[in-house]
Amino acid sequence: MMNRRSLLAASVAMAAMPALPVMAKTTPAGFVRREGTKFTLDGKPYHYVGANLWYAAWIGHEGRLGRELDALAADGVSNLRIAASAELSPLKNSVRPAFHDQDDAYNDALLTGLDHAMAEIGKRGMKAVLYLTNFWEWSGGMATYLLWTNGGHYIDMGDPAHPWPEFPDFVSGFYRSPTAIERYHAHIRRIVGRVNTVTGKPYAEDPAIMGWQLANEPRPGGTDAVVNRTLPEFHAWISSTARLIKSLAPHHLVSTGGEGLKGSMERPGLVLSSQADDAIDYHTAHVWPGNWGWLDRTDMEGTHARALSLSAEYVQQHVELARQAGKPLVVEEFGYPRNGDVYDLSVSTSMRDDLYAMIQDAVIASVREGGPLVGSNFWAWNGEGRAQHADFRFKSGDTSFLGDPPHEPQGWYGVFDQDRSTRDIIRARAETLASI
Repeated sequence: MMNRRSLLAASVAMAAMPALPVMAKTTPAGFVRREGTKFTLDGKPYHYVGANLWYAAWIGHEGRLGRELDALAADGVSNLRIAASAELSPLKNSVRPAFHDQDDAYNDALLTGLDHAMAEIGKRGMKAVLYLTNFWEWSGGMATYLLWTNGGHYIDMGDPAHPWPEFPDFVSGFYRSPTAIERYHAHIRRIVGRVNTVTGKPYAEDPAIMGWQLANEPRPGGTDAVVNRTLPEFHAWISSTARLIKSLAPHHLVSTGGEGLKGSMERPGLVLSSQADDAIDYHTAHVWPGNWGWLDRTDMEGTHARALSLSAEYVQQHVELARQAGKPLVVEEFGYPRNGDVYDLSVSTSMRDDLYAMIQDAVIASVREGGPLVGSNFWAWNGEGRAQHADFRFKSGDTSFLGDPPHEPQGWYGVFDQDRSTRDIIRARAETLASI
């Protein structure tokens, strides 16, 4: 946990970063701006209750998309974090279909699905944050760019022959591979430079896009030795990619998509240095008490209070880091199992509701106090989607996409349309934020 000494060390680390020129621009109407530790929209503060809807492009051609967006909008959700990439991969749990394959053949249905999603998001006055690859295997991601460029070598996440943390150490090789990064940058140019086939508007000129993220949960490795060796290339990747995006879409915000301390070997200095570039507009943090051992999922009742306490402390640590950096903060992923760690929709979500209320109340308190925590996106919206198999597992060929991605049981963390108590919390907090 962070203390005064570690904060001082973090300050020194951030001060040691080389000064970089600010990319000045005049922002047209309708685009979200960053001003100090705040977001603004047309001169007014912009803060929000948001959701993760990573699969928006996958359902872009379905009537379901509009129904899901209407349900979210009715609950006051105004910001969506969605995937703008997926690499066709032999990795065990990678999603199908994918945006593109090793030969850079693109799936037109997904591209136009993303177009439809952005058009529908814009119609409802919502904003989207789009991430452009994934550190994890479930959408192909960095490991797939590596295997495309290293002769086909890869490690499957969760393979007993390659126990944790071999997978993140392997994926860190992405930052040290110029050819893999160039393949990824080519995808960025294709997506950020795209013209929406539904609206006719270039993505770079679309105010429905709040910003772009370099990746979902990028981290520099899994062990201290690998992280220390990789840091120069990791920082260079952040800077070069953020500046590439800014050159293509100067009116949009850019963030890393990082988890915060848990993705930074618990080093405050690494959190600050990885988000210090002037082209990175705001900080992000993710909160996963059930994945990090704070919540014992075999004894949820006995460990729930501890999990909430540690989660609240974790959020506050990132508030202090963002305040120190002079940038806004969004808690853009947080999740909790249904009671008893079961997936059936008949089971209560009362413990999850406690976490949602705590994090969204922290945003409200920060906004009222003028602090840097200005938004949150819960993970994730399942809506009307339902698991298609008795084991709650996604299988290749399934079309009922849920917020729980292919490597996780469907129903583990996602919020369904029938989860009334959770939706009541979301709506109430959204109404409070809107009134500030």
